[in-house]
Order: sequence, then C-alpha cells, then structure tokens
Amino acid sequence: KRRRGWIRMIVYVVLVLGIGVLLGTLGWNWAADLMGFGKSDVNIEVTLSEDYFDIQTEEVEDLDSSGKPYTYEETTYVVDVDYVADLLESKGLIKYDWLFKLFVNMTDSSGKMRPGTYVLNGTLDYRAMISSMGTTTENRTTVDVTFIEGSTEDQVFDLLVENEVCTLEDLQDTAANYDFDYYFLADEALGDYHRLEGFLFPDTYEFYVGDSAENVLDKMLEQFNNSFTEEMREQVETMGYSMHDIVTIASIIEKETSGIDRADIASVIYNRLERPNDETLGFLNMDCTIYYVTGRTVTTEDYTEVDSPYNTYLYTGLPPGPIANPGFDSLYAAVFPNDTSYYFYTLNPESGTHEFSVTYAEHLAKVRRYSG
Repeated sequence: KRRRGWIRMIVYVVLVLGIGVLLGTLGWNWAADLMGFGKSDVNIEVTLSEDYFDIQTEEVEDLDSSGKPYTYEETTYVVDVDYVADLLESKGLIKYDWLFKLFVNMTDSSGKMRPGTYVLNGTLDYRAMISSMGTTTENRTTVDVTFIEGSTEDQVFDLLVENEVCTLEDLQDTAANYDFDYYFLADEALGDYHRLEGFLFPDTYEFYVGDSAENVLDKMLEQFNNSFTEEMREQVETMGYSMHDIVTIASIIEKETSGIDRADIASVIYNRLERPNDETLGFLNMDCTIYYVTGRTVTTEDYTEVDSPYNTYLYTGLPPGPIANPGFDSLYAAVFPNDTSYYFYTLNPESGTHEFSVTYAEHLAKVRRYSG
C-alpha cells in the first residue's frame, strides 16, 4: 500500500510538472508570437483589400479657432478581423490567428487598420503590426506615377490601375459621385466620372499602393488648385468665361501643340469664338476634339460623319468640356493669350513649329507648300 501510494504521488507530481511544462511552453510560444520574439527578420508585403472593410462617412459639426461652427466629413473604417488574422497567418507573420483576433478585440483595434499594401517585418509585435497597417504608417508601399501633359482622364485611370494604386471601379465611382470641395468644380454636376476631365493636374506623384480613390484624386485636384495662381483666377473673372470654359480651351491648346506657340494658338481659338469671320463662321475646326470621342485619327472626309458636339467642324463654339488634362503652360496661355489677328495655323514640318495666318487664302498657300 505504501509503495502504491508513492507511485500515485510520483505520477501526480509528473503529471503536474508535465502540465506545467506544457502550459509554460504554450504560454511562452503565445507570448513570443504576441511580442515578436524569435521571429525571422524578413520583410513581407501584405495587401488589405477594401472589400473587407465596413466604411462609413458622416458629417461632423465642430467649431473653428474663432468659435464659428463648421461641418466636415469623417470616414470610419472597421476591418473584418477574421480576414486580417487569416491573411497574416498565411503570410507567416503570426502563428496563432485566434490569439491575434483576441488581441484586436481586447485592444479595440479593428478601426485602426486601413485598406492598402504594406511591407511588414517578421519581428513586429501585434501592436506594431496593427499600427503599421494604418493610414499614416511609413510601412505602406509607395509608387511614383508620372502623368504627361495632355493625358485624358481615362489614360490617367489606366495608369493608376496599372501601378496598383486604385481599382478602375473605385476611381470611376469616386470621380462621378464624390463631391470634392474645390471652387473650380462647383458647376460640375455629379454623376459622370468625366466631370474631372481637365482638372487632374499632370505631374509626378507618389501614391500608396492600394490607396483610396478619394485620396488619390484629391491629391491631383489639389495640385491643380495650387498651380492655378491667384493672378490667373483674377484674370478669368474679367474674361467672361467660366473655369470650365478656360480649362476646355487649355485642353485644346495642349492637344494642338507641345511647343512654345501656345499663346498664339490660344489667340486663334479666341478670335474664332469672339470674332468669327466669313471664313470660320464660329467653328473652331479642331481635329483634336474629334479624336477625343473617336479615339483615333479621322480623315478630313470623315469629319462630317462624326455627329457629336465634340465635332467642332459641325458644331460652333466650344465642345461640351475639356478633352484632356492640360499642364500649366497651356492653362496660362488660355488665361493670357497673345493679342493677334490670327485665325489659322499649320505645322511647318521642317522647323516643327506652327506658322500662323490671318486669311484662309494665306493659310491654304502654306498648307500646299508643306504638303507638296
């Protein structure tokens, strides 16, 4: 009996010790995963898809520094924690998805993450990992994208999609329906994503991969706002044209030349609009406006077959809107055109510059000279 008692005691002690060792080992493994101990020092790219976020925007009232009330839009993001935990486990960044979910729920961190692509180091603890997947983190993957002057809005969107900055669906939906707060968009009706044509300023930008379309488009619109100087705004107010008209004219200038004669081309446009003669009759007769709707070069014989208000051979005045996104030089030329009597111009293939004419007869003589 005494021997059996000792045996039971030994088994009990071994069992207790075994359970203690097991729990200690598990506890250490859990703690190591939580704190990032013993993990590989490698960088791994992770993309949080916007599809797994509950995104809500609401208007919030507040007071400014002078005590006056104002409202602003506040957007909240709440991510599907199961999705994030499964993703991080599949990437080898965490070992225990249940532990990560428990940590997120206990620390109320589901609203701290944002859609996007991030580079996470394997040694990060849970808290640092969550912080690294937020909007202001330095771990977000960035890409430089250059938009050339004269790019259309569709070309801008294609380049953003190609560089994985945004999806085409989000870009088009945001451009059509998000009410960006800029004075130059005040008269641009919501509903058609082409409403931003002409206002997406061509430049080189650094974007986050997987960023929101709102942030991306706002960045380009803000650059337009900063580039259109106060001097230019004041001049527009004296011209009898809307910002929509000015940008439309600038986009035509942009597509008609890449040289230094923009202000002379601008004078041709304004002369035809404001002082139509017996030869122009108020028609701009610009090939580039037709290309905008056809997407291809159209021969002179086919111009009459393109029944569109963008066909400035068939419809007088300006087309319905901008046909590209002009750069600063074209915008400036549209606001400050040269004062000339020109109504026509043709390209000199030898010099690569345009030659300008007052009369149609003079213009035809130059066309024959350079086409012969």
